[in-house]
Amino acid sequence: LSNGIVSLWYTFGSGTRLDVGSNSAPTLTILPPSSEELSSTTIATLMCLANKGFPSDWTMSWKVDGTSKKQDTSPGVLEKDGLYSWSSTLTLTAQEWTNAGEVTCEAQQKSQTPVTKTLRKADCSG
Repeated sequence: LSNGIVSLWYTFGSGTRLDVGSNSAPTLTILPPSSEELSSTTIATLMCLANKGFPSDWTMSWKVDGTSKKQDTSPGVLEKDGLYSWSSTLTLTAQEWTNAGEVTCEAQQKSQTPVTKTLRKADCSG
């Protein structure tokens, strides 16, 4: 009987290890504020899209010129392929955006290497 319990445990253990192997880092895209928003308001809204990550507990964070900015992340949306997508919005004043050199979005998950995407202000038109 005790041997049966041990073999069940090992089967379960190797099964969970296989699941860990299916982790997937998302691809990040940063969308800069629109020229319409910048010309008509004093706010600059940036969005970071994270696509095709697994599991669902990735968190997203922002940095402006290396300084952390805390923002909320949307709950993960399960796509048809079994992977998740998220988005995070960063709201700056138009002045902060004007003065910013670069904005970085980072996605983190406790067991995986963080993924970062940096938008350099010089690369944006307007």
